[in-house]
Amino acid sequence: MKIAIITDMHLGVRGDSKVFLDHQEKFFSEVFFPYIDEHDIKIVLDLGDTFDRRKYVNYVTLARAKSMFFDQLQSRDIEYHAIVGNHSVYYTNTNEVNSMNLLLQEYKNFSIYQDKPVELTFGSTKVIMVPWLTKNNMEESLNSIRNSNSDICMGHFAIQGFEMMKGAINDHGLTKEIFGHFEQVYSGHFHHPSEYGNIKYLGAPYEMTWSDYQGKRGFRVLDTETRELEWILNPYQIYHKIEYDDQDMTIEDIANLNTDSIKDAYIKVIVKNRTNPYIYDLFLNRLADSGATDVKAIED
Repeated sequence: MKIAIITDMHLGVRGDSKVFLDHQEKFFSEVFFPYIDEHDIKIVLDLGDTFDRRKYVNYVTLARAKSMFFDQLQSRDIEYHAIVGNHSVYYTNTNEVNSMNLLLQEYKNFSIYQDKPVELTFGSTKVIMVPWLTKNNMEESLNSIRNSNSDICMGHFAIQGFEMMKGAINDHGLTKEIFGHFEQVYSGHFHHPSEYGNIKYLGAPYEMTWSDYQGKRGFRVLDTETRELEWILNPYQIYHKIEYDDQDMTIEDIANLNTDSIKDAYIKVIVKNRTNPYIYDLFLNRLADSGATDVKAIED
């Protein structure tokens, strides 16, 4: 049996930006669901931070989230299991009030885990799914983790020693040792994918900030019989860097500039040599006129 695992979708990210909603929808419509359909996957696991907003929902974001993701799951009769992450919960000391339970009650075959860990079996693999740890559920959850005989632990953890983003190491939270008895551990929360020993941070499915630039993005597929974890990569970027050097640049070069990936993208122009102000202005205007959402120039 193969199951899809996704985490940190952050639907409504960047202030409910339409550009990012379009970026997210492109991933679901052109990467995620085509793969699901081709391989007849009927179970999807979500490891938290499904929605970006903790304290309220934007109606446009909710409508688009349902259309691009949740309605698609239901129409395919897919079994969906999700834990709440820190962006899912209103309070910081309890998971009781959360966006997942409040917004997704209409869907069948949806199971949301908010209070305590739950153990599930998929094929020959036993899994324990652990919701976001708070003051209210910490003791019970840690005891469940220590005493579990599951093959794989999945959660939304802050574990010491892992990269929160490129070059930024987390120094608080859980230690690796508590997970030592599991064959594998998969976690959401940190968007930068990384692994150490039996622990893997799966990473976000798409770029959401400049710190995600040129990082591997996508979702995972677990074979419950072999325990092999396959990475299905997302080829689409929203952040791009372009080097600018006008020493040998002509107006014709600017007119023929390939701008296929520019529309709705965020662009950083790395200025190597700027000797002709006219050519420079033409170049920046060409990028802006091609539909870039944001263009910033940085002197090298």
